[in-house]
Amino acid sequence: MDNRRVILDGMGGDNAPDAIIEGAVQAAGAIPCKIFIVGDEALIKKGLAARGYSGQSIEAVHADEVISGHEAPVKAVRTKTRSSMVVGLNMLKNNEGDVFISAGNTGALMAGGLFILGRIQGIDRPAIATTYPIFTGGVALLADSGANSECKPNNLLEFATMGSIYMEKVIGVRNPRVALINMGTEENKGTTVLKAAYELLCKSRDEYGNINFIGNIEARDLPIGVADVLVCDGYVGNVILKLTEGLAGALFQQIKSKFTEGAVSKLGALLLAGKIRGLRDTFDYSEYGGAPILGVKGALVKMHGSSNANAVKNAIIKSIPYIENEVVQCIENTVLEMEAVAIDSQD
Repeated sequence: MDNRRVILDGMGGDNAPDAIIEGAVQAAGAIPCKIFIVGDEALIKKGLAARGYSGQSIEAVHADEVISGHEAPVKAVRTKTRSSMVVGLNMLKNNEGDVFISAGNTGALMAGGLFILGRIQGIDRPAIATTYPIFTGGVALLADSGANSECKPNNLLEFATMGSIYMEKVIGVRNPRVALINMGTEENKGTTVLKAAYELLCKSRDEYGNINFIGNIEARDLPIGVADVLVCDGYVGNVILKLTEGLAGALFQQIKSKFTEGAVSKLGALLLAGKIRGLRDTFDYSEYGGAPILGVKGALVKMHGSSNANAVKNAIIKSIPYIENEVVQCIENTVLEMEAVAIDSQD
């Protein structure tokens, strides 16, 4: 068995524990690694047995509490110490696993990451970095996509640096292009924060070589692959994600409606079925697994709350490069150079 160890929150998300168990079984059949599913041990073992799984790659770790999606994040983490999320985070902290993956309460996962794992020294704000599908193929990385609704210029620099490291080490994009999402491409566009962030990003590129900053980018250019790392505050990032999800869903509903209006349309749909399916898969979150929470002292991945088994399987498989390429350590090493730029921004 491989020495890579994945910790799963077995009780987090709308479809837990069934989707978590099924995804773990699928992943165990695809890659060599040890998977710990944290949650109700009896339920997990029952779920494994129902799927005919009797291997040694998956192990249940008991936790008798659950943090639900509607609970206050900080209070939940502090009071529900026997929850699947808190137990899993402590396993990661104690080096009983290499990555923790959860589809549970996003705020609680962020709070738990900060309280239990702690920030990387020099990182002011951790960020959720979400893969963003590109029409021409592949993905970009949107950071931040919901963790920080208000940011300072140095926070945006942190997101750019961490996102660039992740894109290169995990997604495999060499020298990824970093862009700042703005209302125009000119350097003098945007708010005071965005203008200051633009200057910091240029300075980091020119003096430290940490990032391949290409300038500002407008939202309409996001889906066509103009940049590989898309930098913004969490408010803008979350709006972009939700708008893209809604627009993609509505678009495919319209396509389906138009292709079922008559016999000729149905024939056309049959002929184009493969192409339509491929386009749909491009926008299917389950194909991309989860979003890393960058900036904490541990490999932490947030899955969509409604993640199905396929999403869980892909989150496990795609977390392996996160472990193997020591992304957290790379961020820790790089941030020493970044600190000098961040300090200048506060003067």
